[in-house]
Amino acid sequence: MTDTTITPPEEAPGCECGALLEEGQTRCSKCIARDRWARRQLARRRAARRRAIIRRPPRGPLGAATLGVIWS
Repeated sequence: MTDTTITPPEEAPGCECGALLEEGQTRCSKCIARDRWARRQLARRRAARRRAIIRRPPRGPLGAATLGVIWS
């Protein structure tokens, strides 16, 4: 009897979701698209939460009357 070990064949690299990957890929297109969608949603939520007064130029007018809004 010999003391040699049998090496299993190399498994194809897989994505975190379990999809098989092409050579040179680190993630599948589905996971890349999901991450891109999550980043866009986070940016949209941040933009929706932003208050309008933060968007004004510094030292600009604060009240509606000083902004030039006409109430008629």
